[in-house]
Amino acid sequence: MDDFDAEKAGDDRREETEMRWTRPLLIAGLWLAAPGAQAQLLPAPAAGALGGVGQVLPDMLDRLGGIVDQSGLERLSPARLADRLAAARTARIDALLRQHGDQIELDDRREPARRGIILLTGADAAAIEKLRAAGYGVEQVDAEGIDMAITRLTVPDGQSLARALRSVRKIAPQAQASADNLYFPSGAAAAGKSAALASHGSVGRGAAGLIDGGVAAHPALAGAIEQRGFVAGAPRASAHGTAVASLIGGSGSVKGAVPGTPLLVADVYGDDPAGGSSFAIVRALGWMAARGAKVVTISLVGPDNPLLAGAIRLVRDKGVMLVAAVGNDGPAAPPAYPASYPQVIAVTGVDGRDRLLPEAGRAAHVDFAAPGADMMAADMAGGRDKVRGTSFAAPLVAGLLMAGGSVEALRREAKPGRGKGYGAGILCGTCRNMD
Repeated sequence: MDDFDAEKAGDDRREETEMRWTRPLLIAGLWLAAPGAQAQLLPAPAAGALGGVGQVLPDMLDRLGGIVDQSGLERLSPARLADRLAAARTARIDALLRQHGDQIELDDRREPARRGIILLTGADAAAIEKLRAAGYGVEQVDAEGIDMAITRLTVPDGQSLARALRSVRKIAPQAQASADNLYFPSGAAAAGKSAALASHGSVGRGAAGLIDGGVAAHPALAGAIEQRGFVAGAPRASAHGTAVASLIGGSGSVKGAVPGTPLLVADVYGDDPAGGSSFAIVRALGWMAARGAKVVTISLVGPDNPLLAGAIRLVRDKGVMLVAAVGNDGPAAPPAYPASYPQVIAVTGVDGRDRLLPEAGRAAHVDFAAPGADMMAADMAGGRDKVRGTSFAAPLVAGLLMAGGSVEALRREAKPGRGKGYGAGILCGTCRNMD
């Protein structure tokens, strides 16, 4: 057996072991979290609730996003809370794999991604030919508004994404290869029935951008709104996207940080079970840059991804300011992206007593805090409902950035927090719509 065959055999054994252990470990995570954790983590969904057509990731997060009884979060010890949050994340990923394993699989870091797709940047012609000869499907793809050569590879039949990534990095070591990772909404909004999509014509340059699910028509959202989809079935109204949009530009029953501001909405979920992928977000970022968005809010979290990191650098160079939530996997979780990229303003959440949310995640840096609990936002039925999560802090900061024009202005406005973890301080502390 030569070196290549020996290495391939080793890969096969490793892959077999990974497949044998991944599912049991995911399921076991629910039981190891704490006594009774399943009942608190997983409200029983209706039959088939996670399958079929719909806003798959946002809808699932709306059901699982509560994690535990929210009124008791502060009473949990840090270790117990970390266990519960880790189990909730495990449940989320396992549900996706069980229901949509034909479209979603884990990459080499155990992160969920679109099945059988590798995104490549920086590959020369010789490397591309070697990959084609090795059986990879090769497609050159473009992202409007971003000057980046992207190659999308289709993994050969019968080969896992994790193994294919290792192979591609050996064939094209000078290139950056990544999975098409999935990014999750970082907060739960009250789910509702399907609703009409908000549509108020086109907007000009200098609008606020939102990368999320689609936004429903709502009396509080009377300003100009233009929406575009970047996956199958998009744009489609979602509870999460509607709530976040109302906290940027709502007026009347739900007042946002900058009422009536024009919104550019990029729906990266639609009806796609693998929605919220890095490539969809990259394309959305490019559209925002091309349309001259001033500030873009991304209340989504996931892993570091070379393609997404490069796109964020490029759109920031074009003058687009980016704001992202730090997520809700807790302070013990790995740093969340895109909030952790240095070009992004990272936002955490506080409750009605200006305490950091115990479930708030962390980033490589935190710039500001804003309300993320004890607050109301627009719902899918034309009214308003309670929301919780760092998702809902980020749009408040983005709106103030739209109005103030600079991070320096926000720093001057920020109120000091009660210790570490607040960044420069708390913004929009009274923006809760609780009256």
